[in-house]
Formats: sequence, structure tokens, C-alpha cells
Amino acid sequence: MTRIISGSAGGTRLEVPPSGTRPTSDRVREALFSSLESTGMLDGTTVLDLYAGSGALGLESLSRGAAACHLVEKGTKAAQIARRNAELVARATGARAEVHAVSVQNYLRSAGRAFDVVFLDPPYDLPPEQLAEDLVLLRDLLVDDALVIVERATRSGAPEWAAAGLREVRAKRFGDTTLWWGEPDI
Repeated sequence: MTRIISGSAGGTRLEVPPSGTRPTSDRVREALFSSLESTGMLDGTTVLDLYAGSGALGLESLSRGAAACHLVEKGTKAAQIARRNAELVARATGARAEVHAVSVQNYLRSAGRAFDVVFLDPPYDLPPEQLAEDLVLLRDLLVDDALVIVERATRSGAPEWAAAGLREVRAKRFGDTTLWWGEPDI
């Protein structure tokens, strides 16, 4: 079972697609969001959740103070589930959640808005070159003090930050999963 861990929608159960996604574990989400909350990074922000699956990362952000969240998931069934989850959390928080059922690259090419916090949790088999291209497309959509968090298999290695005008600020390993934190290299 996946649930919103804390905040105004804490305890809300989220649907998870039966296949094709890999939900972030509660342990990893709790560590991630404890770090984000301690910095005040979520308060009133606009969040982008790429490769959203059920939407758990973006929706946890809403529960903990983000003003708006955009979930991008091209899988039809997963996008439908993310939409239902977004409706549940939006009702509990009063914050806005939008689901975009398109590919990450198509969304990034047409988004036309700025984001404060971005989560990228692509399938573990996504080629590193594709992730690098996503980061390049994302760069122009970030506010100056934005935070980009990439969740990948530890064996995948760190994202290619520099080519996108970003720099790594931290990495935290959780067994087979690592969270890499990056920000604009201004």
C-alpha cells in the first residue's frame, strides 16, 4: 500500500498501477520529504513530478505545503490512476494538481512555466542519455533557486548534471536506490 505520509492529506491511501511503475518506498519518501521540509523548500512552491506513476512524490509535496503540482505520466492506465489520486489529495489540501498524460519530453518542450521543485523518477531501464536530454530540456523551466531530485538505481550512476547547466548538491543512497539532488549552476 502506498499512502501520503504526512501533512494535510497524511494517511490518504493512493492507488498504484498494477504494473509498469516502481513506486518510491515509504522509507525513501519519508527521508526525502523530511529533508525538504526542514529547509522550507516546499512552502507555496510549484512542483513538477516527471515519470509520475501514481503521483506519490508530487502529491506528497501538496500535502506538505506546495501550492501546485504537475504530474507527467504517459502510461494511460498510470495517468488515470494519478488523476484519481490527485483529486483525492487536492480535496484534502485545497492545492492544485494537474495530470498531463504525455511523454516527459513532449511536456518539457511545451510547458511554458517555471518550477521550484522537480522530481524525476524514471524507469530504472531508462538510458542515461535520455535522462541527460530530459535534464537539458528541464533547465529552462527552473527558477534560479530550484531543486531537482533524481531517483535512480544506484548502479546507474549520477545524472549528467553539467551538460544541463545544473550541479549536484548531494546524493543519498538507500540500498539499490539513490536520490541525487541538483540545482541550477548559476
